[in-house]
Amino acid sequence: MSLGKQLLILTGTANRALAEEIASYLNLPLGDAVITRFRDGEIGVRIGQSVRGAEVFVVQPTCSPHNDNLMELLIMIDACKRASARSVAAVIPYYGYARQDRKTAPRDPITAKLVANLLVAAGADRILTMDLHAPQIQGFFDIPVDNLTAMTLLAQYFKEKRLEDVVVVSPDAGGVTRARELSQRLHAPLAIVDKRRPMANVSEVMHIIGEVQGKTAILVDDIIDTGGTLSEAAQALVNQGAKEVYACGTHPVFSPPCLERLSQAPIKEVVVTNTIPSRGELPAKVQVISVAPVFGEAIRRIFHDESVSVLFD
Repeated sequence: MSLGKQLLILTGTANRALAEEIASYLNLPLGDAVITRFRDGEIGVRIGQSVRGAEVFVVQPTCSPHNDNLMELLIMIDACKRASARSVAAVIPYYGYARQDRKTAPRDPITAKLVANLLVAAGADRILTMDLHAPQIQGFFDIPVDNLTAMTLLAQYFKEKRLEDVVVVSPDAGGVTRARELSQRLHAPLAIVDKRRPMANVSEVMHIIGEVQGKTAILVDDIIDTGGTLSEAAQALVNQGAKEVYACGTHPVFSPPCLERLSQAPIKEVVVTNTIPSRGELPAKVQVISVAPVFGEAIRRIFHDESVSVLFD
């Protein structure tokens, strides 16, 4: 009789390719889970192997279609708990609804907190995610949350390009902490685009704080959605004399007309990760790097009761 712990990786339909990469990193087969749709549109989940006593990690970003992917995740967690899994961790590379993290007007919901409540109610024992839009969302949970970062991967990518006279640029005041982290990893100065946003998904660049004249600018954001912020910031940097402009972001939401905007913007290269799967052909200037090693190593360390903090160094 084996009394050792069992590690199991399951996934829904949101990003199977990433789940397969994570399982491969761990030298494990991907667990047997099938997602179906009933004729009325309801979601069905069938887990085709025993999970009794296993430590289960369900990989499922809650990207578009947000509600379907979130519901799949909740049902899979519930199925595992009812099948006597020892623990169930929700691995959510992209945490949908994270931008609704506070009230900005009367009667606004705080949907990021609602999603946290749903995950805990479904039976999640732990959350693994990456570059939350608002880090304080970790406090919405009363279970452990590991908010991993893609900055190590992005920094390594740009180090290998051996760019000269680099300046890291935050596209708005809210992203300064993120940009500062990348600038420290690249040993580069920091600049900020002072931006006013008159309404949702519409941005207007005001001016740039910092020296960019003759430098290679690297714009960094956590989410690339409609592309308006990065496109306008890139143009402002060129107008201020930047030699070249690169852009990077963790989560490639790419809502239309994002790819068209990025193609036309004065950006030499856009670097993103695969927290959200690519849909269709991407422009040549868009490069995708995998976060599977980060999540795979985090899962390995959690399973073996080792520290995860080394992944932030």
